[in-house]
Amino acid sequence: MEDFLSQEYWNNTIQDYLIVLGSIMLGILILRIFKSTILKRVKKFTERTEGNFDDYVVESIEKYLLPAVYFTIVYTGLKTLNHTAKVDNALSAAYTIILTYYGISLIANIVRLALRSYARKRGDGPGAIKQINGIIIICIVLVWGLGLLFLFDNLGYDVTTIIAGLGIGGIAIALAAQNILGDLFNYFVIFFDRPFEIGDFLVIGDKNGIVDEIGIKTTRIKTLSGEQLVMANSDLTNSRIHNYKKMQRRRIVYSIGVSYETSLEHLKQIPAILKEIVLAQNPVSFDRAHFLEFGDSSLNFEMVYFVENPDYNTYMDIQQEINLGIYERFEALGIVIAFPTRTLYVRNETDQKFKVESNIPEEVAFDRAGETSS
Repeated sequence: MEDFLSQEYWNNTIQDYLIVLGSIMLGILILRIFKSTILKRVKKFTERTEGNFDDYVVESIEKYLLPAVYFTIVYTGLKTLNHTAKVDNALSAAYTIILTYYGISLIANIVRLALRSYARKRGDGPGAIKQINGIIIICIVLVWGLGLLFLFDNLGYDVTTIIAGLGIGGIAIALAAQNILGDLFNYFVIFFDRPFEIGDFLVIGDKNGIVDEIGIKTTRIKTLSGEQLVMANSDLTNSRIHNYKKMQRRRIVYSIGVSYETSLEHLKQIPAILKEIVLAQNPVSFDRAHFLEFGDSSLNFEMVYFVENPDYNTYMDIQQEINLGIYERFEALGIVIAFPTRTLYVRNETDQKFKVESNIPEEVAFDRAGETSS
């Protein structure tokens, strides 16, 4: 038996191989016991807790840390054997690559979970989770890029040349793609500053619509007429945006004019009438109603009220009821709603003056001969 165990292959005895194999199997067995008992119980415990941080920790241990420990056990056992320089270098390189892979994957997973947790805590809903996927992709690419540089450095390559080349290439790319990088930066601005979100109704200049998708370079808006409006993120962040979804209540300034033949008694009644009509609506808060001014062809009243609902259709339904109510009350009282009129003076050749009332919408002047000129 001793002769058998002392037989040597590739500079190691059979006994050495058996010891390494036994140590590797023992380490794997201990790790499996840890996973099936302790880690399983910890996982059940974290599922009952309110926070998600402990769930992320257990998931990361099970998915990335344990496989790395498996390879560490195998690598440690194999390193105890006598190898040639080439085999030893190959083992070290393989172990470095595997360990770097799991390390980068672990960091990338932490970044992914942290960003998604941040989006959930903000309470933005499914739209924010969809939007954050672009940021996750960018962050993971950066993590893998830095991880690969770290790997090449550990493998003995000169990464300073690579970094210098990337620096020069980065400058060239930045100059060639200024607009793209600007839109990318503004994508981060939109996500973290939150001037608008998916589902918001926006008015940008003479354009309006509902935000349908926020991409890395462009934002897609579905207009009221049905077509899709594609705008660069830089254009949006540099514009004055009216976000109507953020509006909690709608302030309405309402003006109406009555004719100059309206009696003083009726003029005094009009503010109370307007208030009564507005308060009959729901959900509406009345602010004020006043006799505002003597207009060119009407006595003007101004009323201010609030619709306690941002929905535009609700506002239009209420405004319609108010208009109908005003028309009905004014008609019952004999109050005439004014319309544009002009007073024309006609002078004949003997300088006799006549006053004429007309509802002509534009002013017309007459010369002394009675001929019109515009």
